[in-house]
Amino acid sequence: MKKKINNQYILFYLIALLFLSYFFLYFKHQVGNDSTISEWLINYEGGFTRRGFIGQIAIILSRLFDSDLRWTIFLFQSFFCTAYFSLLWYLLRDLKNNRIINLSIFTPIFILYPIAEIEVLARKEIIVFTLFLIYILFPLSHWFKNILLILFSFFSVLIWEPILFFFPLIFLYLIIENKIDKVDFKLVKLILLMSPGVLLALYIITNPLSDNQWEVMASVLNNEFDERCYMSCGLLNSKSTLIQQFQGNAGKYSFEVIFRYSLIIIIGFYPLALLLKNSVIKSKNLVILRNFKNLLTPSCIAIFPVILLFAMGYDWGRWVNISYVILALIFFTLLNNNKIALNINSLKKNFLYKLKGKVFAIFFLIFCFGWNPKTVMLGDVASFPGYRIPVKIINKVFTGEY
Repeated sequence: MKKKINNQYILFYLIALLFLSYFFLYFKHQVGNDSTISEWLINYEGGFTRRGFIGQIAIILSRLFDSDLRWTIFLFQSFFCTAYFSLLWYLLRDLKNNRIINLSIFTPIFILYPIAEIEVLARKEIIVFTLFLIYILFPLSHWFKNILLILFSFFSVLIWEPILFFFPLIFLYLIIENKIDKVDFKLVKLILLMSPGVLLALYIITNPLSDNQWEVMASVLNNEFDERCYMSCGLLNSKSTLIQQFQGNAGKYSFEVIFRYSLIIIIGFYPLALLLKNSVIKSKNLVILRNFKNLLTPSCIAIFPVILLFAMGYDWGRWVNISYVILALIFFTLLNNNKIALNINSLKKNFLYKLKGKVFAIFFLIFCFGWNPKTVMLGDVASFPGYRIPVKIINKVFTGEY
């Protein structure tokens, strides 16, 4: 009965966040002054460039049906939000109810984050999450899985190339899921299946958009669709090379920023880290995993390359959210597929299980709905998204402003 009640809460939570996504997206498209829209305007009209694939499809469809480009983008975003939340429900619906799993699902750096920080809402990583969920959730033949992995590695980079930094973490999942216990053809095959994405990422990095190409792209947007190439779209011109992206963050690092985000990561990831620490891989002697007693250490090692993403871009809150989402999707999939065993007895020794019901309920509300990191690295920690989100809705409905 407890499991059923808990799953009903999760379903209600996902449905509520989905409709909030529709609500905020609709009004954001009326103004269109942040990267939720500008990132989707990037296209190939001036030549091949990073993150232009979906924008080019939107342009083709807008021309074909003589529709407003912004409306086409809104439909794309709504579709992927719907697909993402639907697949999340499919992943989370059968999880057994316990305090740590509940905290790991409702943490503000997971599903809630794009609603709490609406500048992050429906950014292109939601497509990558959706594609990854499609790959990991459905039991298909090995042949079809191999095709899907090639397509995922290629199109995820085509849509949002920083996913490359998460490939080691995804590769860790593939080793566990496929029970790779030695260096043989199966391991080499996985590397080869992921290589199209790696090669494409290298091409994107070494072939930035030229000034003339950017001008052509911006001109098409302005003349044909009455859209400016601003923010994320505009950054293709000012931060087109890898070196420029690193230089853009130079001078912004400080002890305060690093200390704040260290606390955000420690606190926000704490429930998931507990689950990883108390999880044992059922298949013994897997390659590169033989000397690890639990899943926490290899996960930390595999996710370490993401630190380069923090060095390149200043959307640190967003990077935290993306890192958490991918790691959580992997963990819950492995748990559902019986690839790992969760030591419940060890988990229940944690102080969170010593809190009485009402005390834990207060802790749960504060932890899950009392804070969230801001989008950019220089932003402070935001307070009480559980309060701010309803206030935003009321303000938008009655005053037209957030």
